[in-house]
Amino acid sequence: MAGREVAGLDEAGRGPVLGPMVLCGVVVREEDLEFLRESGVRDSKLLTPSRRERLVPLIEARALRFRLLELQPREIDEALGRGVNLNELEARGFARLLNELRPQVAYVDSPDPNPELFRRRLLRYLEVKPELVVENSADRKYRVVGAASILAKVRRDERLRELRERYGELGSGYSHDPLTVRFLREWVEEHGDLPPFARRSWETCRRLLEGYKRGGGR
Repeated sequence: MAGREVAGLDEAGRGPVLGPMVLCGVVVREEDLEFLRESGVRDSKLLTPSRRERLVPLIEARALRFRLLELQPREIDEALGRGVNLNELEARGFARLLNELRPQVAYVDSPDPNPELFRRRLLRYLEVKPELVVENSADRKYRVVGAASILAKVRRDERLRELRERYGELGSGYSHDPLTVRFLREWVEEHGDLPPFARRSWETCRRLLEGYKRGGGR
């Protein structure tokens, strides 16, 4: 008799100033959780890029269903501009994935230090009623969440690689990366505005654009 359908949900790219935030949901049968463990599936942050890429086809082949949802910088900025914070935006995205995937059990990595608060956010948008487990560091505790973290991270890295191929070196996409800050500064100096794949609401972007305007532009 087949076991329950178990989902894991996680994201990649919540904090960067460049590129999308990618949410992912993966559904496997309960008896396949051991297969994920034996295959080395775990939190994507504990794996090298090459190992993550090798695991993607394995996860996709074993999954009953999986979905990826990309939240683009403009969508993130518009939500924040309406007073919708990142936790709320992420809860809506995870709910959308769960409503499509319809698992019996769902393990969710909470971005909020208060997982119960994030669980209540998520429940507001759910049309399905899985057994719901929402925890901090779920990607390290549950292999199916680790699988979602891997698919999300690899997709985000692909998007950043595409930007790099088109626009040149732009670093990791994080505000603390000097290469990313230099890329943004040079873009603003050349174009008088931020690139369309930058999150304008991030402090780094606001500071660079304000500094450019204070200096009189070009």
